[in-house]
Amino acid sequence: MVTRVTVLGATGSIGASTFDLLRVSGEQYEVAAVAAGRDAKGLAAIAREFNARLAVIADGERYAELKALLAGTGIETASGSEGLLAAAEAETDVVVAGITGAAGLEPTFAALRSGRRIALANKECLVSAGSAFMRRASEVGATILPLDSEHNAVFQALSAGPRESVERVTLTASGGPFRTLPREKLAFVTPEEALRHPTWSMGAKITIDSATLMNKGLELIEAHHLFGIAPGRLDVLVHPQSVIHALVTYKDGAVIAGLSVPDMRIPVAHCLGWPARLDWDPPRLDLALLGSLTFEEPDTARFPALELARAALAAGGAAPTILNAANEVAVAAFLSRRIGFAGIPVIVERTLERAAAEGLAEPTTVNEAVAVDHIGRKVASDLLLEFAAKAS
Repeated sequence: MVTRVTVLGATGSIGASTFDLLRVSGEQYEVAAVAAGRDAKGLAAIAREFNARLAVIADGERYAELKALLAGTGIETASGSEGLLAAAEAETDVVVAGITGAAGLEPTFAALRSGRRIALANKECLVSAGSAFMRRASEVGATILPLDSEHNAVFQALSAGPRESVERVTLTASGGPFRTLPREKLAFVTPEEALRHPTWSMGAKITIDSATLMNKGLELIEAHHLFGIAPGRLDVLVHPQSVIHALVTYKDGAVIAGLSVPDMRIPVAHCLGWPARLDWDPPRLDLALLGSLTFEEPDTARFPALELARAALAAGGAAPTILNAANEVAVAAFLSRRIGFAGIPVIVERTLERAAAEGLAEPTTVNEAVAVDHIGRKVASDLLLEFAAKAS
């Protein structure tokens, strides 16, 4: 039986890992639809190689290029938000949801259909609208498979015992490129330095989030919604080798850890093959060659973003949505050199403080989540203007 796959975020790192696996899987899979943000050339190449039925470019200005590149192939093309929704709703069995940022909210919600598997890499669905997303998935009968290496490891480790016997879930963090950098030097690091992740190859936004440890904070919020684990039972441990991705501690003292080499194709393979195991030639973990694994507590004094995320999860309501929106604005400002690295958590914290005064409720629909996201972005953008005015 052929499994149909749709890939949202086809030209990103998640998409690259997915297509690497599809190339070695023979006729077991076929590609229904592919979507990307701006890379029309890369998207067209993928659509041609895998004979996708539909190719969608989010950036409408790149649509003419995509259409020309696919002329005569019989592959349908579309663009913009309507095109993304069409890709998400196309007939398929598995949707790899790899669009980064709040831009992935609406198409990933639209992908929820009865009997489908959603291989979820889009954090924002759970951070910005976690309760609504999981409730909708349950209502329609969609299966959510976490594609992040940490949550995928938790998902697998939770099969070792009943959920009520879980005492703690621990996500690991590499610590990013500045794990040992003195606090006073963090204000002067450049985007280029922040983008040099020590173990993972990822997109720019998630790589900066890893450097600030915000990524791990967002993952705590994700884990809460994915697995129904209370915030007080979620923890983070810095593990520079990125070999142990998560640990689940049970009440009887047993600790189940998910280990693999740091390669995103491994959790992607799990999601594509589930409930079976995909037969491919993965990189193998050689513990003897590795020699040792090290661990340390996260330094929240140097990396306050993690505690901001914890506080937002504890506060509930619209706080996680505002947190995510403010962080996206702040990271973009850092990458464009409008603020320094240390300014990212400052913008996020002050946005949360201002937005809290409005008493916003937790989003119950995707439209509400988008509305709250816009509010958070507006507040964060206003703060950036204030920062610029003070600096001039």
